[in-house]
Amino acid sequence: MFAVVNIAGQQFIVRENQKYYVPRLHVEPNSEIIFDEVLMVNNDGETKIGTPTLKDVKVHAKVLEHLKDDKIIVFKKKRRISYKRKRGHRQQLTRIEITKIA
Repeated sequence: MFAVVNIAGQQFIVRENQKYYVPRLHVEPNSEIIFDEVLMVNNDGETKIGTPTLKDVKVHAKVLEHLKDDKIIVFKKKRRISYKRKRGHRQQLTRIEITKIA
Protein backbone atom coordinates (compact mmCIF):
# COMPACT_ATOMS: atom_id res chain seq x y z
CA MET A 1 0.00 0.00 0.00
CA PHE A 2 1.30 3.44 -0.90
CA ALA A 3 -0.02 6.97 -1.16
CA VAL A 4 0.97 10.20 -2.89
CA VAL A 5 0.91 13.01 -0.33
CA ASN A 6 1.45 16.76 -0.58
CA ILE A 7 3.87 17.76 2.20
CA ALA A 8 4.96 21.41 2.37
CA GLY A 9 4.25 21.99 -1.32
CA GLN A 10 6.08 18.87 -2.55
CA GLN A 11 4.59 15.52 -3.53
CA PHE A 12 5.97 12.34 -1.95
CA ILE A 13 5.18 8.68 -2.55
CA VAL A 14 4.98 7.23 0.96
CA ARG A 15 4.60 3.71 2.37
CA GLU A 16 3.84 2.57 5.91
CA ASN A 17 6.81 2.08 8.29
CA GLN A 18 9.21 3.98 5.99
CA LYS A 19 11.30 7.03 6.93
CA TYR A 20 11.51 10.15 4.74
CA TYR A 21 13.29 13.51 4.71
CA VAL A 22 10.86 16.35 4.01
CA PRO A 23 11.24 20.16 4.10
CA ARG A 24 11.28 21.49 7.64
CA LEU A 25 7.95 21.25 9.45
CA HIS A 26 7.17 23.46 12.45
CA VAL A 27 6.32 20.55 14.75
CA GLU A 28 8.13 19.32 17.86
CA PRO A 29 10.13 16.06 17.60
CA ASN A 30 8.41 12.86 18.84
CA SER A 31 4.97 14.25 18.03
CA GLU A 32 2.27 12.91 15.73
CA ILE A 33 1.31 14.79 12.56
CA ILE A 34 -1.56 14.08 10.14
CA PHE A 35 -1.35 14.86 6.42
CA ASP A 36 -4.79 15.24 4.85
CA GLU A 37 -3.76 16.34 1.34
CA VAL A 38 -3.64 12.82 -0.13
CA LEU A 39 -3.65 12.87 -3.93
CA MET A 40 -3.69 9.13 -4.65
CA VAL A 41 -3.86 5.81 -2.80
CA ASN A 42 -3.01 2.34 -4.11
CA ASN A 43 -4.17 -0.58 -1.96
CA ASP A 44 -3.16 -3.94 -3.48
CA GLY A 45 -3.96 -2.92 -7.07
CA GLU A 46 -7.05 -0.88 -6.20
CA THR A 47 -6.23 2.74 -7.03
CA LYS A 48 -8.16 5.82 -5.89
CA ILE A 49 -7.30 9.17 -7.45
CA GLY A 50 -8.52 12.41 -5.92
CA THR A 51 -9.88 15.48 -7.67
CA PRO A 52 -7.60 17.14 -6.46
CA THR A 53 -7.46 15.37 -3.06
CA LEU A 54 -9.16 12.42 -1.40
CA LYS A 55 -11.46 13.49 1.42
CA ASP A 56 -11.61 10.23 3.42
CA VAL A 57 -7.89 9.28 3.43
CA LYS A 58 -5.31 10.58 5.90
CA VAL A 59 -1.64 9.75 6.43
CA HIS A 60 -0.34 9.62 10.01
CA ALA A 61 3.35 10.26 10.65
CA LYS A 62 5.71 10.66 13.57
CA VAL A 63 8.33 13.43 13.57
CA LEU A 64 11.69 11.88 14.45
CA GLU A 65 14.14 14.81 14.28
CA HIS A 66 15.08 18.11 12.67
CA LEU A 67 18.42 18.35 10.88
CA LYS A 68 20.36 20.10 8.14
CA ASP A 69 21.30 18.66 4.76
CA ASP A 70 24.85 18.62 3.38
CA LYS A 71 26.38 21.95 2.44
CA ILE A 72 26.11 23.08 -1.17
CA ILE A 73 28.74 25.56 -2.40
CA VAL A 74 27.64 28.23 -4.89
CA PHE A 75 30.66 29.82 -6.59
CA LYS A 76 30.35 32.59 -9.17
CA LYS A 77 33.27 33.96 -11.15
CA LYS A 78 33.78 36.27 -14.09
CA ARG A 79 37.20 36.03 -15.61
CA ARG A 80 39.60 38.97 -15.97
CA ILE A 81 37.52 41.38 -13.87
CA SER A 82 38.31 39.94 -10.43
CA TYR A 83 34.73 39.07 -9.58
CA LYS A 84 34.39 36.05 -7.28
CA ARG A 85 31.58 35.14 -4.88
CA LYS A 86 31.49 32.03 -2.74
CA ARG A 87 28.39 31.14 -0.77
CA GLY A 88 27.17 28.02 0.98
CA HIS A 89 23.69 26.74 1.72
CA ARG A 90 22.35 24.01 4.02
CA GLN A 91 18.72 23.02 3.56
CA GLN A 92 16.70 22.49 6.77
CA LEU A 93 14.99 19.08 6.82
CA THR A 94 12.66 17.07 9.02
CA ARG A 95 12.88 13.28 9.25
CA ILE A 96 9.49 11.59 9.56
CA GLU A 97 8.26 8.01 9.81
CA ILE A 98 4.92 7.07 8.24
CA THR A 99 2.95 5.13 10.84
CA LYS A 100 -0.42 4.59 9.18
CA ILE A 101 -2.31 5.27 5.95
CA ALA A 102 -5.98 5.33 6.90
